[in-house]
Amino acid sequence: MIVRHHYLRMLNTYRNVPLVKVLAGIRRCGKSTILEMLKEDLIKDGVQPNNIISICYTSDDFYDGMNDKDMYNGIKREMTDDKRYYLLLDEVQEIPGWEKAVNSLLENANTDIYVTGSNSKLMSSEISTYLTGRYISIPVFTLSFAEYMEFKKPSARTPKELLNEYIRMGGFPIVALGGFDERTAYQIVEGIYTSVITSDITRRHSITNFDLFNRVVKYVVENVGKTFSANAIVKFLKSEGRSLSIESVYNYLEWLEKAFVIYRCPRYDLQGKSLLKTQEKFYLADATLKYCILGFNPKSIAAMLENIVYFELCRKGYTVYIGKNAAKEIDFVASRRDERIYVQVCRNLPEDSDREVAGLLEIRDHYPKYVVSLDEFATGNIKGVKLMHLADFLLMDTY
Repeated sequence: MIVRHHYLRMLNTYRNVPLVKVLAGIRRCGKSTILEMLKEDLIKDGVQPNNIISICYTSDDFYDGMNDKDMYNGIKREMTDDKRYYLLLDEVQEIPGWEKAVNSLLENANTDIYVTGSNSKLMSSEISTYLTGRYISIPVFTLSFAEYMEFKKPSARTPKELLNEYIRMGGFPIVALGGFDERTAYQIVEGIYTSVITSDITRRHSITNFDLFNRVVKYVVENVGKTFSANAIVKFLKSEGRSLSIESVYNYLEWLEKAFVIYRCPRYDLQGKSLLKTQEKFYLADATLKYCILGFNPKSIAAMLENIVYFELCRKGYTVYIGKNAAKEIDFVASRRDERIYVQVCRNLPEDSDREVAGLLEIRDHYPKYVVSLDEFATGNIKGVKLMHLADFLLMDTY
């Protein structure tokens, strides 16, 4: 098992803190394996295996019909002494009212609780009633580039060579471990996508016009890295002779977000210092979600580079926005506590250098500014703006 140190460090930071640790992300992004890593780490640190209770709630045969009381009583039966128990509960959203059971275990037993899930039941808005102030949400993403390199060891390929593969093959752990060709990899990801759409969206929300829903999904996928609005989708569908209300589009986008298929990136007005409510961008949980739906197209790489950078910033704990500075757009404004960085992303710098650098130079502050690309020769510094190859940027510990 290849350890994902970023998540293990984060979980260890909160170990024995009286909060429920909630790991949430798209299906097959590695949440269950992270719990296995945690179990091994607990045992290594001296916790007795009998005091670690690991349960996965995905078996329809065993857990069909189970409610929160059954869940609570089942766990309590395994707690046979007064020692601290570590509860590793996988895919808890399958149990109706799981929040009540977890809250009771947190209050009435000597426990340290970790839960995972892959849909809206793990979103903060869904669990706030019973766990307000008593949980910490830890987003789990597909593999970062640094993790992808770990999965590929030993390899004689350079980081830049591996980056080209990462761009095409994405970061789902099952794909990275398997050494599949592109066609097989995209078929695997299509299966993941289909299970998410079927189990977490269409069935849960009783979508009847599946064809129209799929067309909205395809529009979002085609426009990764571009600003658009719900109204733009409605107008586009109308041009195709289809009818859908703005409210339905908002619902579809929200459900895709809650299943961790897409992530919303709002715009921030750098001059007005305020969030803008229109023309957001959406990014896909993994680049291969685009390729499995539309096929791989080299022309789409520029947008997927943005996708990769967006999630790298999220992994490092930044809150990420699109920057609007007068008439110019900054790809990313990323804030973390009192830090801020600005990032422009492009595929090839020479043809875009004036535009990419000029937009950053107009920002009158002293926070770090970067232009990242796949250009081998785009390195150095232009009036304080750092030019970097994407591989080097992704492998930086701090900015």
